[in-house]
Amino acid sequence: MQRREFIRHFMKQAGIGAGVIAAGSAGAIGYYQPRKELYGKGAADSSSDLPEKLKVPKRAVVVGGGLAGISAAMELAQRNFEVTLVEASSSLGGKLTGWSIDALGERFPVEHGFHGFFDQYYNLNEMFASAGVGSGVFTPSPGYPVLFHRKAVEVFGQTPKLFPLNILSVVQQSRTLDIASFLKDYRGLPSLIELFRYRYDRSFREYDRIDFMTYCRRGEVLPAFVDTVLHPFADATMNRMEVLSAAEAMRYFHFYFMGSPEGLGFRITTKDCMSALVDPLERKLRSLGVKVLKGSRVAGLELQGGQVASVRLEGASGGEPEVAATIEREKVPASGWLELQSETGDPLLLGRRGDSWAALDARCTHMGCPVKPDAASGGFLCPCHAGRFDAEGVPVSGPPKAPLAALQVREDGGLLVLERGTADASPAVAAAPEPLPCDYCVVASDVRGTRALLGGAGAVNPEFGRQVASLGEADPYAVWRVWLDRPLGSAKFPFYTVSGYSYTDSISLYSSFQEPFASWARRSGGCVAELHAYAIAPQDVRPEQEIRDTMLRELHEMFPESRDAKILHEIFMMQSNFSRWAPGDHASRPGVETPFSNLFLAGDWVGTEAPVFLMEAAAFTGRMAANAIAAKESLRQKALPIVPMQGLFA
Repeated sequence: MQRREFIRHFMKQAGIGAGVIAAGSAGAIGYYQPRKELYGKGAADSSSDLPEKLKVPKRAVVVGGGLAGISAAMELAQRNFEVTLVEASSSLGGKLTGWSIDALGERFPVEHGFHGFFDQYYNLNEMFASAGVGSGVFTPSPGYPVLFHRKAVEVFGQTPKLFPLNILSVVQQSRTLDIASFLKDYRGLPSLIELFRYRYDRSFREYDRIDFMTYCRRGEVLPAFVDTVLHPFADATMNRMEVLSAAEAMRYFHFYFMGSPEGLGFRITTKDCMSALVDPLERKLRSLGVKVLKGSRVAGLELQGGQVASVRLEGASGGEPEVAATIEREKVPASGWLELQSETGDPLLLGRRGDSWAALDARCTHMGCPVKPDAASGGFLCPCHAGRFDAEGVPVSGPPKAPLAALQVREDGGLLVLERGTADASPAVAAAPEPLPCDYCVVASDVRGTRALLGGAGAVNPEFGRQVASLGEADPYAVWRVWLDRPLGSAKFPFYTVSGYSYTDSISLYSSFQEPFASWARRSGGCVAELHAYAIAPQDVRPEQEIRDTMLRELHEMFPESRDAKILHEIFMMQSNFSRWAPGDHASRPGVETPFSNLFLAGDWVGTEAPVFLMEAAAFTGRMAANAIAAKESLRQKALPIVPMQGLFA
């Protein structure tokens, strides 16, 4: 096929009229450009005459202190609601949160993993700006390199914002891709064009039932383009391409590039996210009058008359002990700890102590991850954030501050009954306040927390219960941060997407862009690197040491000079808390509004027609929940900035 015929075929498949083939005209180029839009503009315009704030405050409880909960709490407080924000962890921020560790005679901040902040994170960036986060905490990433296994690195820099120059620049910057490749194999062109034809209703109706890898194979998308662009970028959803909904992938690429007016570029923080972003957000919340309860777990919602009457905290005084689990006495081993689950699915630990019994809530008091017995120390380990507890459940290192909650154990015939109650040993639980009455409630927990909290709502509304139960978590991911005794001289960028390796999907050189790691590297002559496995397939889950050994070999292959480096300190974390975007999930995903008149949801897992993803989805749905509550109170609503609702060729 000749070049001119190829272009004509491209335009025909895209649904563009023949007159646009001469796309050199300014009018045509101007027409086919992504433009920033406002979601809910009609509702905002129609409510412009309404008051912005309540005259008489009403009570709102927001459950979950991640970005979604912070966003909802901030918006409601600005509308004169009396807001209480409840967070189970000892710090706000969700996946942005961080903590400090002692290493090599110094104090270092650590966090869940590398974060990039894109310009099209409109709602998130507005939230940062309102908290006084200045541009000085961010620095632009110098490029978006993809480091391949046994193939030259591809570097995608800042792209032009004009279509089609943005697409052509990606091809031009690539060593592997060129126009000739597409001329030789144009059969996959219609499938690629679908990425430019994203439209919420049609895309999810037609493509949500298949995974993105199957979509690319069926559509005969050029393998070089899949390997070079689609696969490494799709993996950043924290869902493997093989189990990622094709429709969600289309929304993802539309949001991040195909439909973004901002081009392919992002910013990184010059200091840790906790001090740079989360701490200012918390100060902003408190300045708005938000009551922030950290280290407080929500036990349940009290439903009355089709709405939430109050939010019950774990350990709240008053009431009888609650049975958490029962087990036959003979099933408990003579030594060690038995791992079991409560009736609500929470992990528990049960063991013998002489002639008596001991039981602990196995949820880490930092972020709620399940802890495991650690044979080496005789205590317990939280593999998610390297938190350690002694044999009594008291924290000894890592981010946890509060001890594991103890449960009462009583014998009833041949059964052991584990109970939660006012006699719980944890000081944090014993000091829990009374239940929180509310006029409105926003649940902004992660998937696991939401399922645990709202699972009982299915008894009142079975369909809503099924929606909540259908929410899923993506495959586990691993983060391995290492302090090396020498620099990686061949690493020219602070961050690399990695493709083709068994585990490593990205590597970040913290000592090249973030304090205090940069200062430490200058003093010591070393470097700090972090390897990240985005989503580990079930068949590839291995013991921690085996994964670390494999990632070390991959580091050696990526940067050969690392073979001579000595690891001075390391932190390995493996967790599972990102939202799942599997084929078919979208149809049953609950939305911001629920069957309960004063209960609303927020989080990146919430169903919405808006083209948002990851951190921006969390911030956006938090603002959506606040808008929905404002509408209930006849208050003015806000139009929310988004990338275009549909693709250029939709």
